[in-house]
Amino acid sequence: MPKLPVLAATEAERLLLNHGFRLIRVKGSHRLYIKDHQRIIIPFHRGKALHPKIVKQVLLALQNE
Repeated sequence: MPKLPVLAATEAERLLLNHGFRLIRVKGSHRLYIKDHQRIIIPFHRGKALHPKIVKQVLLALQNE
């Protein structure tokens, strides 16, 4: 399996929005995006990269369109 890319929260957000996901709500530093019945939660922590598990969720959500 190839290595996962390192993504910042803003990059993941841009990918999701470009693929039809909508921002539903914000609670603290976490943002919830939804498309059809698929939900993705992205933590926005300034200057930190996303955890590989979250990057994997985002990439799988984009593949399953």
